Amino acid sequence: MKRRIIASIFGIGFTSLFLFISNNLIAQSNSKTPELDKSPMDMSYLPKDYPLLKMNGKSKDLPIARVIYSRPQKNNREIFGGIIPYNEIWRLGANESTEIEFFKGVKIDGKAISKGRYTLLCIPQQNKWALILNKDNFSWGSFNYDAKKDVVRIDCTVEKTTETIEALSIYFEQTTIGANLIIAWENNKAILPITW
Repeated sequence: MKRRIIASIFGIGFTSLFLFISNNLIAQSNSKTPELDKSPMDMSYLPKDYPLLKMNGKSKDLPIARVIYSRPQKNNREIFGGIIPYNEIWRLGANESTEIEFFKGVKIDGKAISKGRYTLLCIPQQNKWALILNKDNFSWGSFNYDAKKDVVRIDCTVEKTTETIEALSIYFEQTTIGANLIIAWENNKAILPITW
């Protein structure tokens, strides 16, 4: 009887030890650190450097807006009219769709936009871009784009830059009546005016 008890305890202990080691090995093999994305995610705030302003006690309010986007690189490719065709919907970045969040109500092209989070998309053309705010958040790219969920669509002029912009850049520039959302890549710069 004692032998059976000892054998059972030893068996349970051995089984537990085996399961512990197996689970540890599986966890270690599955915990590989992901590689750096080719198009890293970035975030721009209005006002610029808002987290630092808040950390240093220079801002107690919420920001006005922020943009979350992935930054594809030019890498010697022709971007507009090349890998991004003209007259087709584009996610305005890479990977997940670009998102813009307003922390208070704003106006775009005279239309009131409620505070909240929106997907920001684009239909590029040679001399202008249609910029679109859409209610379908957390989407991957523009593959399931639904125009019925558009909040606003505005045509923006596109300026040519003298320098080539290697990584897609989206940021805010404050103006006397609000701010401009700047979208720059390759040798193009689109401007979306925002007021409040």
